[in-house]
Amino acid sequence: MARKGVNGYLRKFRGERVKPNGFRLDKSTLREAIWALIGSALGIGVCGYLSAKFFEPREATLILGSFGASAVLVYGVVRSPLSQPRNLVGGHLISALIGVGCQQFVGVEWLAGALAVSLSLVAMVLSDTMHPPGGATALIAVIGGRSILDLGYFYVLMPVGAGAVILLLIAVAVNNLAKDRRYPERWL
Repeated sequence: MARKGVNGYLRKFRGERVKPNGFRLDKSTLREAIWALIGSALGIGVCGYLSAKFFEPREATLILGSFGASAVLVYGVVRSPLSQPRNLVGGHLISALIGVGCQQFVGVEWLAGALAVSLSLVAMVLSDTMHPPGGATALIAVIGGRSILDLGYFYVLMPVGAGAVILLLIAVAVNNLAKDRRYPERWL
């Protein structure tokens, strides 16, 4: 039994034997790529512009690395449960809150980072707000440098909350311009 159990466990490492789709360049794929390009350029561009124009002169920011991953989801895979508004905004806010808490109360950076990511993952699972970039948002709250750390809990509202809402508003506007796209699939 133990041998079969170990072999069965190790067989899982092989994964499925399915061929990948490979590179496709048909009309519908090209249309999806163009809409994803437009949405992500606008979403990240607006956050970046507002950050450079209004926030960075005041030693703040409105753009985070985790927003790049959010852009891939909300503009590239619009039907995914991970891309929906509840997940985008809720996942980032919950993770930011946990990240700041870990940064302020754990004292050891590597441990605070590990706890921030792990606890935000658990919180997103329990609250049905799974958004993978939220893990990065939690980690940035711990290792983001002095300008992020100095924000304290304000980090949750700005840049995280405001940036997530900007990405969401642009996703709603751009994704619904395409006749064969609909966003969101659900709000809550």
